[in-house]
This record gives sequence, structure tokens and C-alpha cells, in this order.
Amino acid sequence: MLIKLSSFKSRLKHSPEFDKETALFIKNIEQELGYGLKISEIADYDCDLKLVFIETGGSEGLFIQHLDELKEPYYLLTNGNNNSLAASLEILTYLNVNGKKGEILHGSAKYIAERIKQLAAVSNAKNLLKNARLGVIGQPSDWLVASVPDYKKVKETLGITLVDIPLAEVEKCQNDGIKSQTYGAYPEFDKKELEKAIDIYGSLNGIRNKYKLDGLTVRCFDLLSSLKSTGCLALAELNSQGIVATCEGDIAAMLSMYIAKCLTNKSNFQANPSRIDVENNLVTFAHCTVPLDMVDGYRFDTHFESGIGVAVKGEMRKGRVTVFRMSSNLKHYFVSGGTLLQNLDEANLCRTQAVIKLDKPVTNLLKSPCGNHHVIVYGNCVEIINQFMGEFSATHI
Repeated sequence: MLIKLSSFKSRLKHSPEFDKETALFIKNIEQELGYGLKISEIADYDCDLKLVFIETGGSEGLFIQHLDELKEPYYLLTNGNNNSLAASLEILTYLNVNGKKGEILHGSAKYIAERIKQLAAVSNAKNLLKNARLGVIGQPSDWLVASVPDYKKVKETLGITLVDIPLAEVEKCQNDGIKSQTYGAYPEFDKKELEKAIDIYGSLNGIRNKYKLDGLTVRCFDLLSSLKSTGCLALAELNSQGIVATCEGDIAAMLSMYIAKCLTNKSNFQANPSRIDVENNLVTFAHCTVPLDMVDGYRFDTHFESGIGVAVKGEMRKGRVTVFRMSSNLKHYFVSGGTLLQNLDEANLCRTQAVIKLDKPVTNLLKSPCGNHHVIVYGNCVEIINQFMGEFSATHI
């Protein structure tokens, strides 16, 4: 991450120790970060994150004088020495009163460094979204009545361009040279079914290259009739290679997954909440595909609803996870930490099945859901998702 730093301090004479204290403060933060902070001009925002170092009291007027050169949100760094915290509080109050966003970074070097990393990741994600192109192949499935956002609003709010692509382009199954590279790496399964599934993978990969997509969602159930196969393996492969790919043409799920991917640089598992245990605060999530880099092992099975094609039965790692979903109107979202307790192997559910104990009440999903599919990412990502969604004034349910 490239973090730039501009500073303000009063013109009063300071003690001989002032420069030493300031240098040590910055050095300790850099050690915690693992990289340096670059001193820059006030108007220089060519970076992942810009910090404004309020070094002393009496800096308030100088800050206001240069406000036109600074950009929102304003991240005010202070060590508290020489009345710098008091000045930062006065500046942030002025900004808030005038409807501007900002935050004071103050505390231990470890806390400040962690906050810088988080803010830089959010800034980087916002920049990635501005240039993103996500494909909607074949339009959303008919049953996704609450998962279709307004394309124009997505562009205005997130910066993402949604690109409609006919499903017929997948059904041509132009393999794009994938089969010979991957066939031998898979577990044993019906060869004809596996070849059809790999053809779909190659076709989606070709479409991604053709339209210069950063991610895609596909109306996969229609492939059951047209190609007598499924997209489960194709989506598992694409996601494991860092290309966001979701099922059933679920655009809201794709947006949620892409946001989580940009924030964490981790793959996401898109799944149905198939069973909710209110008494024990448990949710069983299941789907017939899962990113191959998210499982300790996997085997193939048939697609649950149709009994044909190739589905992925993965064994997910136990431990801490985050569950996330944004609403299609972009105004609300659900996020909760949780613990993945076990994998199931039940015949009456989609093939990859994970039981997660949520930190937030599962009744939130029953009272104010944001949609069907949720995305699951390993680790505790709640705070960074809240930070990102807060940038767009979305409400957490």
C-alpha cells in the first residue's frame, strides 16, 4: 500500500525534543505497518490512502486555509503531544458541522497501523470498483425477485459497470483451450459429464476475456436443458482463480462477493441459507459449487435439484468466517462474524454443506433479509465490511 502523509503545525517555537518525538512516533507506526509513510505535498492524493498529520495545537486555522486542497474523508493523524489531539478534535468537529466526513487516528502505534491498513484496503476496494466490469450472462433466474438492482444506480453508487451478455454465448461452448490443461487434475467422475462441465468452464473463461470482465453471474439453471449440464464446476474454478463468479444470475450476490473480494483478496462461497436453528443460533449454508481454494478436499456429485451434471462436494475449513449480503437497492446489508462448526453430507441439500454459528442473532435473517444467497469468507472481516458500506451510507440490519 502507498500511504502518503502531509502535516500541519503551528508557527510557534517548539522544544528541542519535538522533532525527535515526531520522528519516533512515525517510525513506530511504520514498524507496525511493515512499510514506510511517504511525505507529500498537501494536494497530492496519488496513493492508496492520504493522512493529514496534525502535529501541534494551533494548526486549526492552517488546516482550514488549505481545505480546498484536501479531499474527503479526512484522516487526521495525531500523537497527542503539544496539544495536537485537542487541535484534531476541533478540526474534526468543524468538518462534521459542515457535513464532511473524517476520523482521528490516535492511540498506540499498533492500533493506528491496523486502522491505516483497514482504511487503505477500503480505499483500494473503492478504486477497484470504479473500473470494474461485471457480466450478467442470461439475466437473473425468474425466482430472484428481490436480487435485481438498477444498473444505473449500481454505476452511480459503486462505480461498477454491469454488462448484459446473452446466454447463447455460453451455450456455444467455445472451450478456449481449457480441457487439456485441467481434465487430469480432477477426481474421478463420469467422463462425459466432466467433459461437458469443463466445456462450460472454458466457454465462461472465453466470455470473460472477450468482454474484459472482472467477474460474472450466469443463469445456470437454463444450462440444464440446453446443455444437459451445470455451471457448478466452472464457477468453482473461476472463483478459485480470483474471478468472482456467481450462480443463477444473482446480481446482488455478485456485487456482495466482488466487494468482499476487493476488501479481503479472498475467495467467497455463495450459498443458500438452507436451515436456521433459532435456539442455537445456527445456519446451515449449502450450494452445489464452492471455490476450490476454500476447501481442504472435494469430490464430485450430481447437481442436487436436477440429478445431472457435475456438482462440487467440498469440505470447508472449520473456524472463524464472515457472512455478508447486500440488498439489491444498495441501501441495506447483513454482515456477521461466525464460526464454521462442521460440514454435513446430507442427500436432501445442495452438495457443499456448512453449519455456521453466527455472532449476530439468526432472527435478523428471518425478519429483515437482504435476499437469498449470502457469501461466506474465511476470517473476521466484519469491521472492514462495515467501514466500506458506511462509505455509501448503507444501513446494517
